[in-house]
Amino acid sequence: MLKKFLMEKRNNKFFVFTAAVILVVLSFFVLKTLQSILLPFFIAIIITFIFEPLYEWFKTKKLPGWLSITVILLIIIVISNIASVFILTSINTFQTELPKYEAKFNDLYNNFFTMLESYGIEVQGIKDSMNMSALMKDGTITNIVTSLFSGVAGIFGDFVLILIYVVFLLSEIGSFKRRILVAFNVDRARKIASIIEDVFVDVRKYIVGKTAINLVHAIVVTLILWFFGIDFFIVWGFLTFLMNFIPNIGSIIATILPFITALLKYDSVFMPVLILIILVIIGNLFGNFLEPKIFGDHLDLSPILILFSLIFWGYVWGIMGMILSVPIMSMIKIILMKFETTRPIGILMSYTLSGSKGKHRESKHGFLDDENEEVKES
Repeated sequence: MLKKFLMEKRNNKFFVFTAAVILVVLSFFVLKTLQSILLPFFIAIIITFIFEPLYEWFKTKKLPGWLSITVILLIIIVISNIASVFILTSINTFQTELPKYEAKFNDLYNNFFTMLESYGIEVQGIKDSMNMSALMKDGTITNIVTSLFSGVAGIFGDFVLILIYVVFLLSEIGSFKRRILVAFNVDRARKIASIIEDVFVDVRKYIVGKTAINLVHAIVVTLILWFFGIDFFIVWGFLTFLMNFIPNIGSIIATILPFITALLKYDSVFMPVLILIILVIIGNLFGNFLEPKIFGDHLDLSPILILFSLIFWGYVWGIMGMILSVPIMSMIKIILMKFETTRPIGILMSYTLSGSKGKHRESKHGFLDDENEEVKES
């Protein structure tokens, strides 16, 4: 009898593990295959998180729902148009001006290997393996930078679809709260409401806070590069804004490219190194001081998890997947931390113990309070 019980338990574990593996693989193919539908939907969810407080505020002012949504859509369209102008201008400027640097790059490239040869180092093998001149002639470096902008600009092709998603998501918020109350008992409804509120508040705090920090960071970098007379300073400033949405890797890219431009501009290495040091100090000030002060441990994620999520979402959805990787993983972690059976997984996703104790905020504004009163009255 005991042997039979142990066999059944082992078979159940194997079945659960197999089902989990199949589910993960299936989810991967669904996310990859339906990218054109799901990526705009996730972006629309993020936008809804940001503008939901404004929508609720309009409701308190007795504005009709259709008018509130129309105003929000106009705000989104204006912001998107400004962003698209910056992106297109940056791409055109970079593609037009970069060929001027080819001669300077070739001189720097040849001088570097001449210096190595003077120390008796065999350089032909290194030259053949690097082949940097071919990279410049083929436009590879130009394509790398422009692809970073194009990956973000490509999302504007789905702009109408995103707006449609936003309209439906915003219009569903009120009725969704009501449906939760009708579908579940009060305790269960409040638990679901707590999860939704945690996701809304934390992801909104990340998106709004990160956008503000990146904007200030980009302005500071742009002014510094302008002061030193570095070409493409607007391009590098905008690239700083975009790349800092990508944890760890993005800030490195945003620092190295202006440094390379400075190397090509100045005859000595002193000024480029000075610019690099200043950019690194500023990056650390924003990344290691301001961000922890603003975000605290609400979005506390393991660095290893962030790395793998960058790889995964970057492969699935490209540059936009890398930008969205932290908000997506944060949503998953918040949901996992809400249930006893999945809380250990949420803890493993955390970096510090202070962010892994499973203590979540109580609803200050009563996510369901207003809806609860309306249901009682009806």
